[in-house]
Amino acid sequence: MAVGAKMESSNQSTITNGDTASTDNSLSNTGAVYVYRRNGTTWAQEAYIKAVNRGFNDEFGYSVSLSNDTLAVGARGEASNQTTITNGTTASGNNSAANAGAVYVYHRESIGDMNQDSVDERVGIHQQAYIKAANAEAGDEFGMSISISGDTLAVGARGEDSNQTTITNGTTASSDNSATEAGAVYVYKRTGTTWSQEAYLKAANAEAGDEFGREVSLSGDTLAVGAPGEASNQTTITNGTTASSNNSAIRAGAVYVYKRGGTTWAQEAYIKAANTEAVENFGKSVSVAGDTLAVGAPGEDSNQTTITNGTTASGDNSAYWAGAVYVYKRTGTTWAQEAYIKAANAEAYDFFGASVTVSGDTLAVGASSESSNQTTITNGITASGNNSAADAGAVYVYKRTGATWAQEAYVKAANAEAGDYFGGSLSLYGDTLAVGASSEDSNQTTITNGTTASPDNSASNAGAVYVYKLQSP
Repeated sequence: MAVGAKMESSNQSTITNGDTASTDNSLSNTGAVYVYRRNGTTWAQEAYIKAVNRGFNDEFGYSVSLSNDTLAVGARGEASNQTTITNGTTASGNNSAANAGAVYVYHRESIGDMNQDSVDERVGIHQQAYIKAANAEAGDEFGMSISISGDTLAVGARGEDSNQTTITNGTTASSDNSATEAGAVYVYKRTGTTWSQEAYLKAANAEAGDEFGREVSLSGDTLAVGAPGEASNQTTITNGTTASSNNSAIRAGAVYVYKRGGTTWAQEAYIKAANTEAVENFGKSVSVAGDTLAVGAPGEDSNQTTITNGTTASGDNSAYWAGAVYVYKRTGTTWAQEAYIKAANAEAYDFFGASVTVSGDTLAVGASSESSNQTTITNGITASGNNSAADAGAVYVYKRTGATWAQEAYVKAANAEAGDYFGGSLSLYGDTLAVGASSEDSNQTTITNGTTASPDNSASNAGAVYVYKLQSP
């Protein structure tokens, strides 16, 4: 398991393989990543990773993605003006392009799989590549989102500004800057130990403010890209290579699905919510696994508290920013909505859908501003109606049987308190669920293997991660 701490502030520029970490705080928001390993039911830290060119406000660890023994880390605030890939252990010390962003790829020489429970032999983690956009410029935030699957890496740059509306299969990218924050996605491929750009993706309807690439999710040869700022009022799915040019529903949001054939990427679908409206931020979170896609719209406003299995969605708008999640299924090359999911205790400002993660027939959804003070897990279809702990956060787990989704659990932190934002980030791998609470406040510096959590509140916004094991019924 890899955990990013984007606001960690040490000035260390090396990797520590082991269970220690720097206590230095002299370089604000440089960021760090911590790698943990499970042996049986016991978790332990395996490495503490800092960027070799760590810098002030780089936010290294803003995004992380893990596949087998390869770890990708995004630093959206990294400021070098380099426009090439460095395959190796170095990185640029240039700081002339504020918030251009960078991605670092690490590899562990070991027998085993970083996602699995045990490993027979380890020789440590080392940097394999330092990746910069081919058209890197200030404010692009390259690395804001990343997803790695095997030897393929997708990187989102929600602040990229070109007005291109086509896909460039190859190693180049547009230098145009006429569409502020239109966004872009870059796909990289590893051959042996060498990374190179395979494609530069732009939305077919790219426009300023779309934030295409705010979220990315990769599964084999399928890539889903969220553009929560996209503004069309379309309420259907377009299976094919086109997208709407309408702009009447500001920040309604959209998701684009791409498919690779050989080394060529092409758009497979342009997906809009069945109840599209302005400011729903559809595509703020995305997760694809095989032929299943989950999309979060934390700004969706309906007061529905049930799941609709099928292709429709509520038109109600009485619960502002309650949030919703939409599940889509691919048959052949055609995508269709399979379910519209609302929290069982949906209320205004819960931000249900702030994060999503799907694995097989299991879906987990974060509602980072859910406000109940419950500190236990409810296995079943209900959820607390309490609202005494503002922004404590919650996670909902759903299971698919056939084509029908149902809630399996409502998960609250064992030390849930107001302002923790539990569920702001999620990762599901098989039967293991990791939940981030970026504003949890305890000063604990150890791992608690078991079911408890610290009630301490002396380290404001220190953050915590909770790991759950899904039990078979």
